[in-house]
Amino acid sequence: MHGSAGYMAAVVIVALCGAGCGDAAPGVPPGPGVPAELARSRAAGISDLSYRLEFVVPDDRGEAVLGEATIMFEWEGRGPLALDFAADAARVRDAEANGESFDHGPVDEHILIPRSALRDGRNIVRVSFVAGDGSLNRTDEFLYTLFVPDRARWAFPVFDQPDLKARFSLTLDLPPDWVGVANGAELEVTGATRPGEGDRIVYRFRETEPISTYLFAFAAGRFDVIEAERGGRTMRLFHRETDVAKVERNREAIFDLHASALAWLEEYTAIGYPFGKFDVVAVPSFQYGGMEHPGAIFYNASSLFLDESATQGQLLGRASVIAHETAHMWFGDLVTMRWFDDVWMKEVFANFMAAKIVNPTFPEIDHDLRFLLAHYPAAYDVDRTAGANPIRQPLENLAEAGTLYGAIIYQKAPIVMRQLELLVGEEAFRDGLREYLDAYRFGNAEWLDLIDILDRKSTADLRAWSRAWVEEPGRPTVEIGTVELPGESGKALELIQSDPRGRGLVWEQPLAVWLGPGAGPPQREAFDGRVLRIAANPVPDVVIPNADGIGYGLFRATEGTRSWLLDALPAIEDPTLRAVAWLAMWDELLERSVSPQAWMAMAVSAVESETEELLLSRMVSDTRTAFWRFLAANERERRAPALEALYRTRLETAETTSMKASLFGAFQGIATTPGALAYLERIWRDRGGIDGLPLSESDLTGLARMLAVHEVDGWESILDRQSDRITNVDRQAEFAFVRPALSANPAVRDSFFASLADPANRERERWVLTAVDYLHHPVRAERARRYLRPSLDLLEEIQRTGDIFFPKRWLDATLDGHSSPEAADIVRRFLADRPDLPPRLEAKLLQSSDLLFRAATVRDPDLEAAAVPGVPDPD
Repeated sequence: MHGSAGYMAAVVIVALCGAGCGDAAPGVPPGPGVPAELARSRAAGISDLSYRLEFVVPDDRGEAVLGEATIMFEWEGRGPLALDFAADAARVRDAEANGESFDHGPVDEHILIPRSALRDGRNIVRVSFVAGDGSLNRTDEFLYTLFVPDRARWAFPVFDQPDLKARFSLTLDLPPDWVGVANGAELEVTGATRPGEGDRIVYRFRETEPISTYLFAFAAGRFDVIEAERGGRTMRLFHRETDVAKVERNREAIFDLHASALAWLEEYTAIGYPFGKFDVVAVPSFQYGGMEHPGAIFYNASSLFLDESATQGQLLGRASVIAHETAHMWFGDLVTMRWFDDVWMKEVFANFMAAKIVNPTFPEIDHDLRFLLAHYPAAYDVDRTAGANPIRQPLENLAEAGTLYGAIIYQKAPIVMRQLELLVGEEAFRDGLREYLDAYRFGNAEWLDLIDILDRKSTADLRAWSRAWVEEPGRPTVEIGTVELPGESGKALELIQSDPRGRGLVWEQPLAVWLGPGAGPPQREAFDGRVLRIAANPVPDVVIPNADGIGYGLFRATEGTRSWLLDALPAIEDPTLRAVAWLAMWDELLERSVSPQAWMAMAVSAVESETEELLLSRMVSDTRTAFWRFLAANERERRAPALEALYRTRLETAETTSMKASLFGAFQGIATTPGALAYLERIWRDRGGIDGLPLSESDLTGLARMLAVHEVDGWESILDRQSDRITNVDRQAEFAFVRPALSANPAVRDSFFASLADPANRERERWVLTAVDYLHHPVRAERARRYLRPSLDLLEEIQRTGDIFFPKRWLDATLDGHSSPEAADIVRRFLADRPDLPPRLEAKLLQSSDLLFRAATVRDPDLEAAAVPGVPDPD
């Protein structure tokens, strides 16, 4: 459909206005964003929504995308309706409701439809608009939408809240050499001609099942398409990968992993795949690992197309992200949270189910160990901080929904869900989920809806359980003591649980207690009060209170346990117990109960002998962090040659390609001496040189960047040559973007950092984060301190303009290279200067700066990590 002035007319849903939008004040908007009160009142008045949308994508990215739609709905209410559209008045060209035009100028990100233009019952509202680019992610070669959590309203007028699901029909008018993909199946593909623009191609897609606005999606561009069939189902993979060998090496695994995930979920839920067709889009430098659009899942291309040198962790990661996004078809897409305060529900079940799905695909993996390492360290990294947040958080405006996301949702929540499954019973838990999915299919539900279902299948008080685990932040502290028993019974161990925030919470959980060498297998106990007493005669010197890795908390080691682990941790036979001990000793380092020097000595011994690749990857990651953040420069210089020699020996003698790849990355992470850098430069120049480890283009690109940051002789020619080696146009563009951040010239780096103040230069978020990480590499930390305050000053704008993970990742990339008291002081001063900083952004900053504060305190014991302005005393 073509508009008379060269634009398209769109039909959009408009929704019932909340407080302040009654008949008496028809011109009063509900305020920016999507306030919770507005959403509740609209949900009470609107039903049976359907959208017919059309977008015209011009050949030239400099021209606007134009749109048109027809949206119909039943309405019962009073007063005007508020339509969400984050746009200025110039982008709304015309609007009508039921054939009657109305004044459509957006105010506070809304268009108000007057009551006089609406009817009780069926309504059709038409608006013509110029689409916003903020969530269309356009390049010269392709575009893709990303509307989570509230960004559909950035692109077109829409009723943007999860509990008003709608059926979407879509037409895309595209340049002639582009292909299109969307939630619905293709109905037809035809050619079209627009005056003066030459031939076009038009895709028309079938109407979807009812879905939330954040799940509506499309992509278009110069993509190749691969088709396959699995179990009678046709799947398609849209991609831009130009390395033919890489595509051939990965394509079957991509289809197989999706097929096995679908089959597992259909059996587990007793509900067939709900959305008909099944497509996958591999997007270069996609902001997330994946996004669960029903019928068209989007992935970061690099997470699907792995190199020959892929590590075990990367192979598991691909399987997990595929299982995660596929699980969302049921958990999040079929049944969706009513409001984004329960966004964690869809993420926890996607991650929790992904762990179950992946297990049979990798029978050689110790999956208890993998669950421990995939979830606990990341969750602890938040829960130990002053910025810890609960799993379920209140939300007053959908515009702030992006701040809810993080490790607590993705990593802690699956830990909690596993404990809930243990508490209820595996079969009852599955049956409860089946009942929940069936009762709310194609609708919306809240956390307590599920708890009520499970409560009927359990003797436990799940609402009380939920308060400690789901609705409050933090983790318990568990300390070990002894108690004299009456008479001549001797002594007993006591595990004493406390709430470090002084709320008096008790975290009910199972614990498996290991009583040291020679004591036999761990004893599983139910820790459902403040004190757990365990008979032990005699009382052992070594106690590990969470031996199977299921319990969650800060488990403080006794002095005897710490001393024993510093010497004997590598010799613990059981991999899960060894990993639990490793995580406990990392906590002891952060709590300053173990010196960095003693911890590093233990780490070197552990890395030298570790055979479990998953645990080795954790060990070398933590060792790199300790090397750069907790050791003084002279101590790093003293230890570097021996550590490099150990890593190089392990790299060259490792038996599998996967372990070699893991160790190669670890070696690059700590290489500082001229000899180590010369060795890596030879590998880069020869494009290999390590037996059994083929190096890919991405491996060599990362190596060239690392050599440039260390300013090896000829670093600029290394970057020139690596640029010439890259043949893929998307990776060439990324390399060119990141390159100024690698420069040895401080003025070039300064200029690049200054350019990031412009939101237009932050659109490719993964590129930005890569560049910022290099700007703040530890070898450049002293110079990079000048970027800290300006980076923090940008935080609120980044939250407004960036995607959901960007603010926290911006903070991590900015702060992770720093450990000095001076850097910590910059963060403290910023917090002191900004008492008005939104609480969730302050929490993100406190999470990201926690290791900086701890490292600075180790460097200068006169500092206290807890002395952070604006953080209430936990007591």
